[in-house]
Amino acid sequence: MTRATMVSNGPMALDLVGWFLVLGAATGFAAGLLGIGGGMVMVPFITILLTSKGFPSEFIVKAAIATSLTTILFTSVSSVRAHAQRGAVRWDIAKTPAPGIVVGSIAGAQIAAALRGSVLSAGFGAFVALMATRMLLERPRSAHGTLPGHAGRFGMGAVIGVASAIVGAGGGFITVPFLTRARVKIHEAVATSAACGFPIALAGTVGYVYAGWGLDLPAGTIGYIYLPALASIVATSVLTAPLGARVAHAMDVGRLRTLFAMLLYALAAYMLWKGLYGH
Repeated sequence: MTRATMVSNGPMALDLVGWFLVLGAATGFAAGLLGIGGGMVMVPFITILLTSKGFPSEFIVKAAIATSLTTILFTSVSSVRAHAQRGAVRWDIAKTPAPGIVVGSIAGAQIAAALRGSVLSAGFGAFVALMATRMLLERPRSAHGTLPGHAGRFGMGAVIGVASAIVGAGGGFITVPFLTRARVKIHEAVATSAACGFPIALAGTVGYVYAGWGLDLPAGTIGYIYLPALASIVATSVLTAPLGARVAHAMDVGRLRTLFAMLLYALAAYMLWKGLYGH
């Protein structure tokens, strides 16, 4: 795909806004309830909705990932504030990988934009299946390491940034295990991971705007970011995430995690099918 060959044959589908509002509410609630990133659900459902409206196939998955990543710009702020008020954010740790995160996130967006949509879709499906399996088999992790020096943290930040930008996530799937295995307390690891989510989202957003700049993309986009989806999802997810967190403290979510993992397997299968046969 080149800047000259992208065809704008997907009009801004305003009738999708209602579906995006529902999606935002559902992903926000799930994130608060189960402590998972909304991107694993958001990307497949945005893909389904845009596909149903006949958007260009090479645009769809990239737009879904870019839009999912950009939502973290808004959702991470309230999360980090809440963690910071409890003194849980390890700023001494978060600031050192930040330059690597910025470089990696920008690079990751360019890599994703350069990949064929089918490859990106199949890769995302494999990622979601892996995360679902980890959710089912998750066990307490042993702490057996220490944090690397500044160069090591820069490199780790770059890895987190690249991976997060490619899958449209906030990086917690790498950051939290990395920190807990380095003897950082779990609540501090989660809080510090949330703090790292903002530079990931900011740099990734810039990267996806640049990657799509000048392409003949459907109406309602800035680069690969689809604005109707972004605005709708953010509007409802920021309202339902705190509700999900409150419910989580009042019930056993173990069985819900299993059911949610089953949903993730179904979404992974769809993304794999789309990557292999849907183009």
